[in-house]
Amino acid sequence: MVLLRQELGELLRETRRDQGRTLREVSAAANVSLGYLSELERGTKEASSELLQSVSLALGLQLSELLVDLTERVARAEAMTQPVPLPVAGVTRVAAARRSAA
Repeated sequence: MVLLRQELGELLRETRRDQGRTLREVSAAANVSLGYLSELERGTKEASSELLQSVSLALGLQLSELLVDLTERVARAEAMTQPVPLPVAGVTRVAAARRSAA
């Protein structure tokens, strides 16, 4: 299962590290506590839209840029997740879900 908070956390951490910045620098620039930013990066906390905006700007990104990067990351993670077949031959959970939704 792909968890948005984990993908977001990894993206934030990678972006910060690619910039050669510390948690302390980014948390100060975003006006977010160091501990909370750390929890976001570890994927243990959900972020509000206001918090995402602050962290994005502190990283030099528009919120829309961060969300595009996050969307691409989630899509890659989903592509690596294979549907698990049901006991009924030839029917996957995805297909079964689509049939019941129709």
